[in-house]
Amino acid sequence: MMQMSLVTDILGYLPFKDMLDTVSKLGFEAVELGCGNWSKAPHLRLDELLDSEAARAGFTDAITRRGLAIAALNCSGNQLHPGESGATHRAVVEKTFRLAEKLGVGTVVMMSGCPGGSPADAVPNWITHVILPEHEAALDYQWNEVLIPYWQGAAALAKDCGIKVAIENLGATMIHNPANMLRLRQHVDPVIGMNFDPSHHMWMGGDPIAALRALGGAIHYVHAKDVRRERGMTDVNGLIDTYRMDEIAKRSWNYVALGHGHDVQWWKEFFAVARFAGYDGPVSLEMEDMGMEPLTGVKKSLETLKLALPRDFG
Repeated sequence: MMQMSLVTDILGYLPFKDMLDTVSKLGFEAVELGCGNWSKAPHLRLDELLDSEAARAGFTDAITRRGLAIAALNCSGNQLHPGESGATHRAVVEKTFRLAEKLGVGTVVMMSGCPGGSPADAVPNWITHVILPEHEAALDYQWNEVLIPYWQGAAALAKDCGIKVAIENLGATMIHNPANMLRLRQHVDPVIGMNFDPSHHMWMGGDPIAALRALGGAIHYVHAKDVRRERGMTDVNGLIDTYRMDEIAKRSWNYVALGHGHDVQWWKEFFAVARFAGYDGPVSLEMEDMGMEPLTGVKKSLETLKLALPRDFG
């Protein structure tokens, strides 16, 4: 029924139970909880929950007593990083899969990762323009020697844990569009699919509604997040932007509260087409508007979400 969920990191300044009270009072029906890696995991202790049945019982009871469910666990990071952090992130991914199994959560959201361009690289290399032979060689290495083997192993673990993996289409990762997602599934297993976040497709110049139709059954999860292309700035500098995310006045585009980049009518079509494509699972609001206070952005986004979702809120 397209259950309304919230990525709770935006309320990371609140203690766990205060966050749940806030989310419940706002009218959300579920939560998406960060477990580590890029998230500071403000609302759960991964190792404690893995090790203690009593801790898991108390954790889930606090959620269900407020009429909420866990839509997904999130362990987004770069487990393919060629440095030490890659191994650290891989460990968190495995723990998150196993915690999802213990909690009965069916979906884990994460990124595909991005490796170096060769075995000698010390940092990730996101190739966006293949114009020289070394670019082709790097992509071949990334796909065939790193990405596919990793995801074959990760998919096997996911199946053992009884979960689906929803890979987010973030820029600076290998799986950042539908074509790459469908290519990876050909080599791996349909237990992996996409967490389709339309905001990323927006800033990369695509049409998220067309992307939904192309993905079809490969959609495992959906984020609700908006982008505004900044008037004048995009025209001058294009969409490849290396200003920091908090330098909002300089950027060609910014993440914004839902409805502040694309209007309610656009979002109505987006969610309708998601349903036509076969998706009727949770829709998880991710608020990253750096021009608003966190709770204000959540409230404004929620107004748009309620108007746009093709369901009755009573």
